[in-house]
Amino acid sequence: MAHPEESAWKELSSSFQTVMMDSLRREYPEGSREEIADYLTMLLARFMRTDAIFAIRDSEGQQVTSIGEMMAEGDISLRADSFERERIVHRHIGDFLLFWSGVYPGFLRQLRLRSEAEWVRDYARQGRESYHLVSTFDYPPYDREAPLFRRLSQDFEVLTFCLGQASHKLNLS
Repeated sequence: MAHPEESAWKELSSSFQTVMMDSLRREYPEGSREEIADYLTMLLARFMRTDAIFAIRDSEGQQVTSIGEMMAEGDISLRADSFERERIVHRHIGDFLLFWSGVYPGFLRQLRLRSEAEWVRDYARQGRESYHLVSTFDYPPYDREAPLFRRLSQDFEVLTFCLGQASHKLNLS
């Protein structure tokens, strides 16, 4: 018998999926809707947990909460100790910016005001660039995901809009 939390989680994910597909159906080309909807559904579900939103940690184990600091953590010439770390951090930056740009854009304005270290001014551009960097990992074991991240990069603004529509329908924002 399924655990009640597992059942509720499946129901929530199913609701997210239905709403995302509806939003994408109106705004996104047909070819890759399902894969994009799956990814955005996973993103919404994952970021329901605060620890996932601020999953990037510095070398001392402290949460990294500003985009500027996340970028430093994901820069191989600064703090990233491997290309794998660079990919992980930039995927998170893209996810973080796509999520907040779509679900609650006011949070990014507040983040910029709260953080003296915040020097990123164009969050959409940074989201596109981070996803693009992730898409350049087009060799095993990442080669199967590279086209998805290329689409996330290219269509960042459209997907932000679709996430906004979905979050409004789900009363998240």
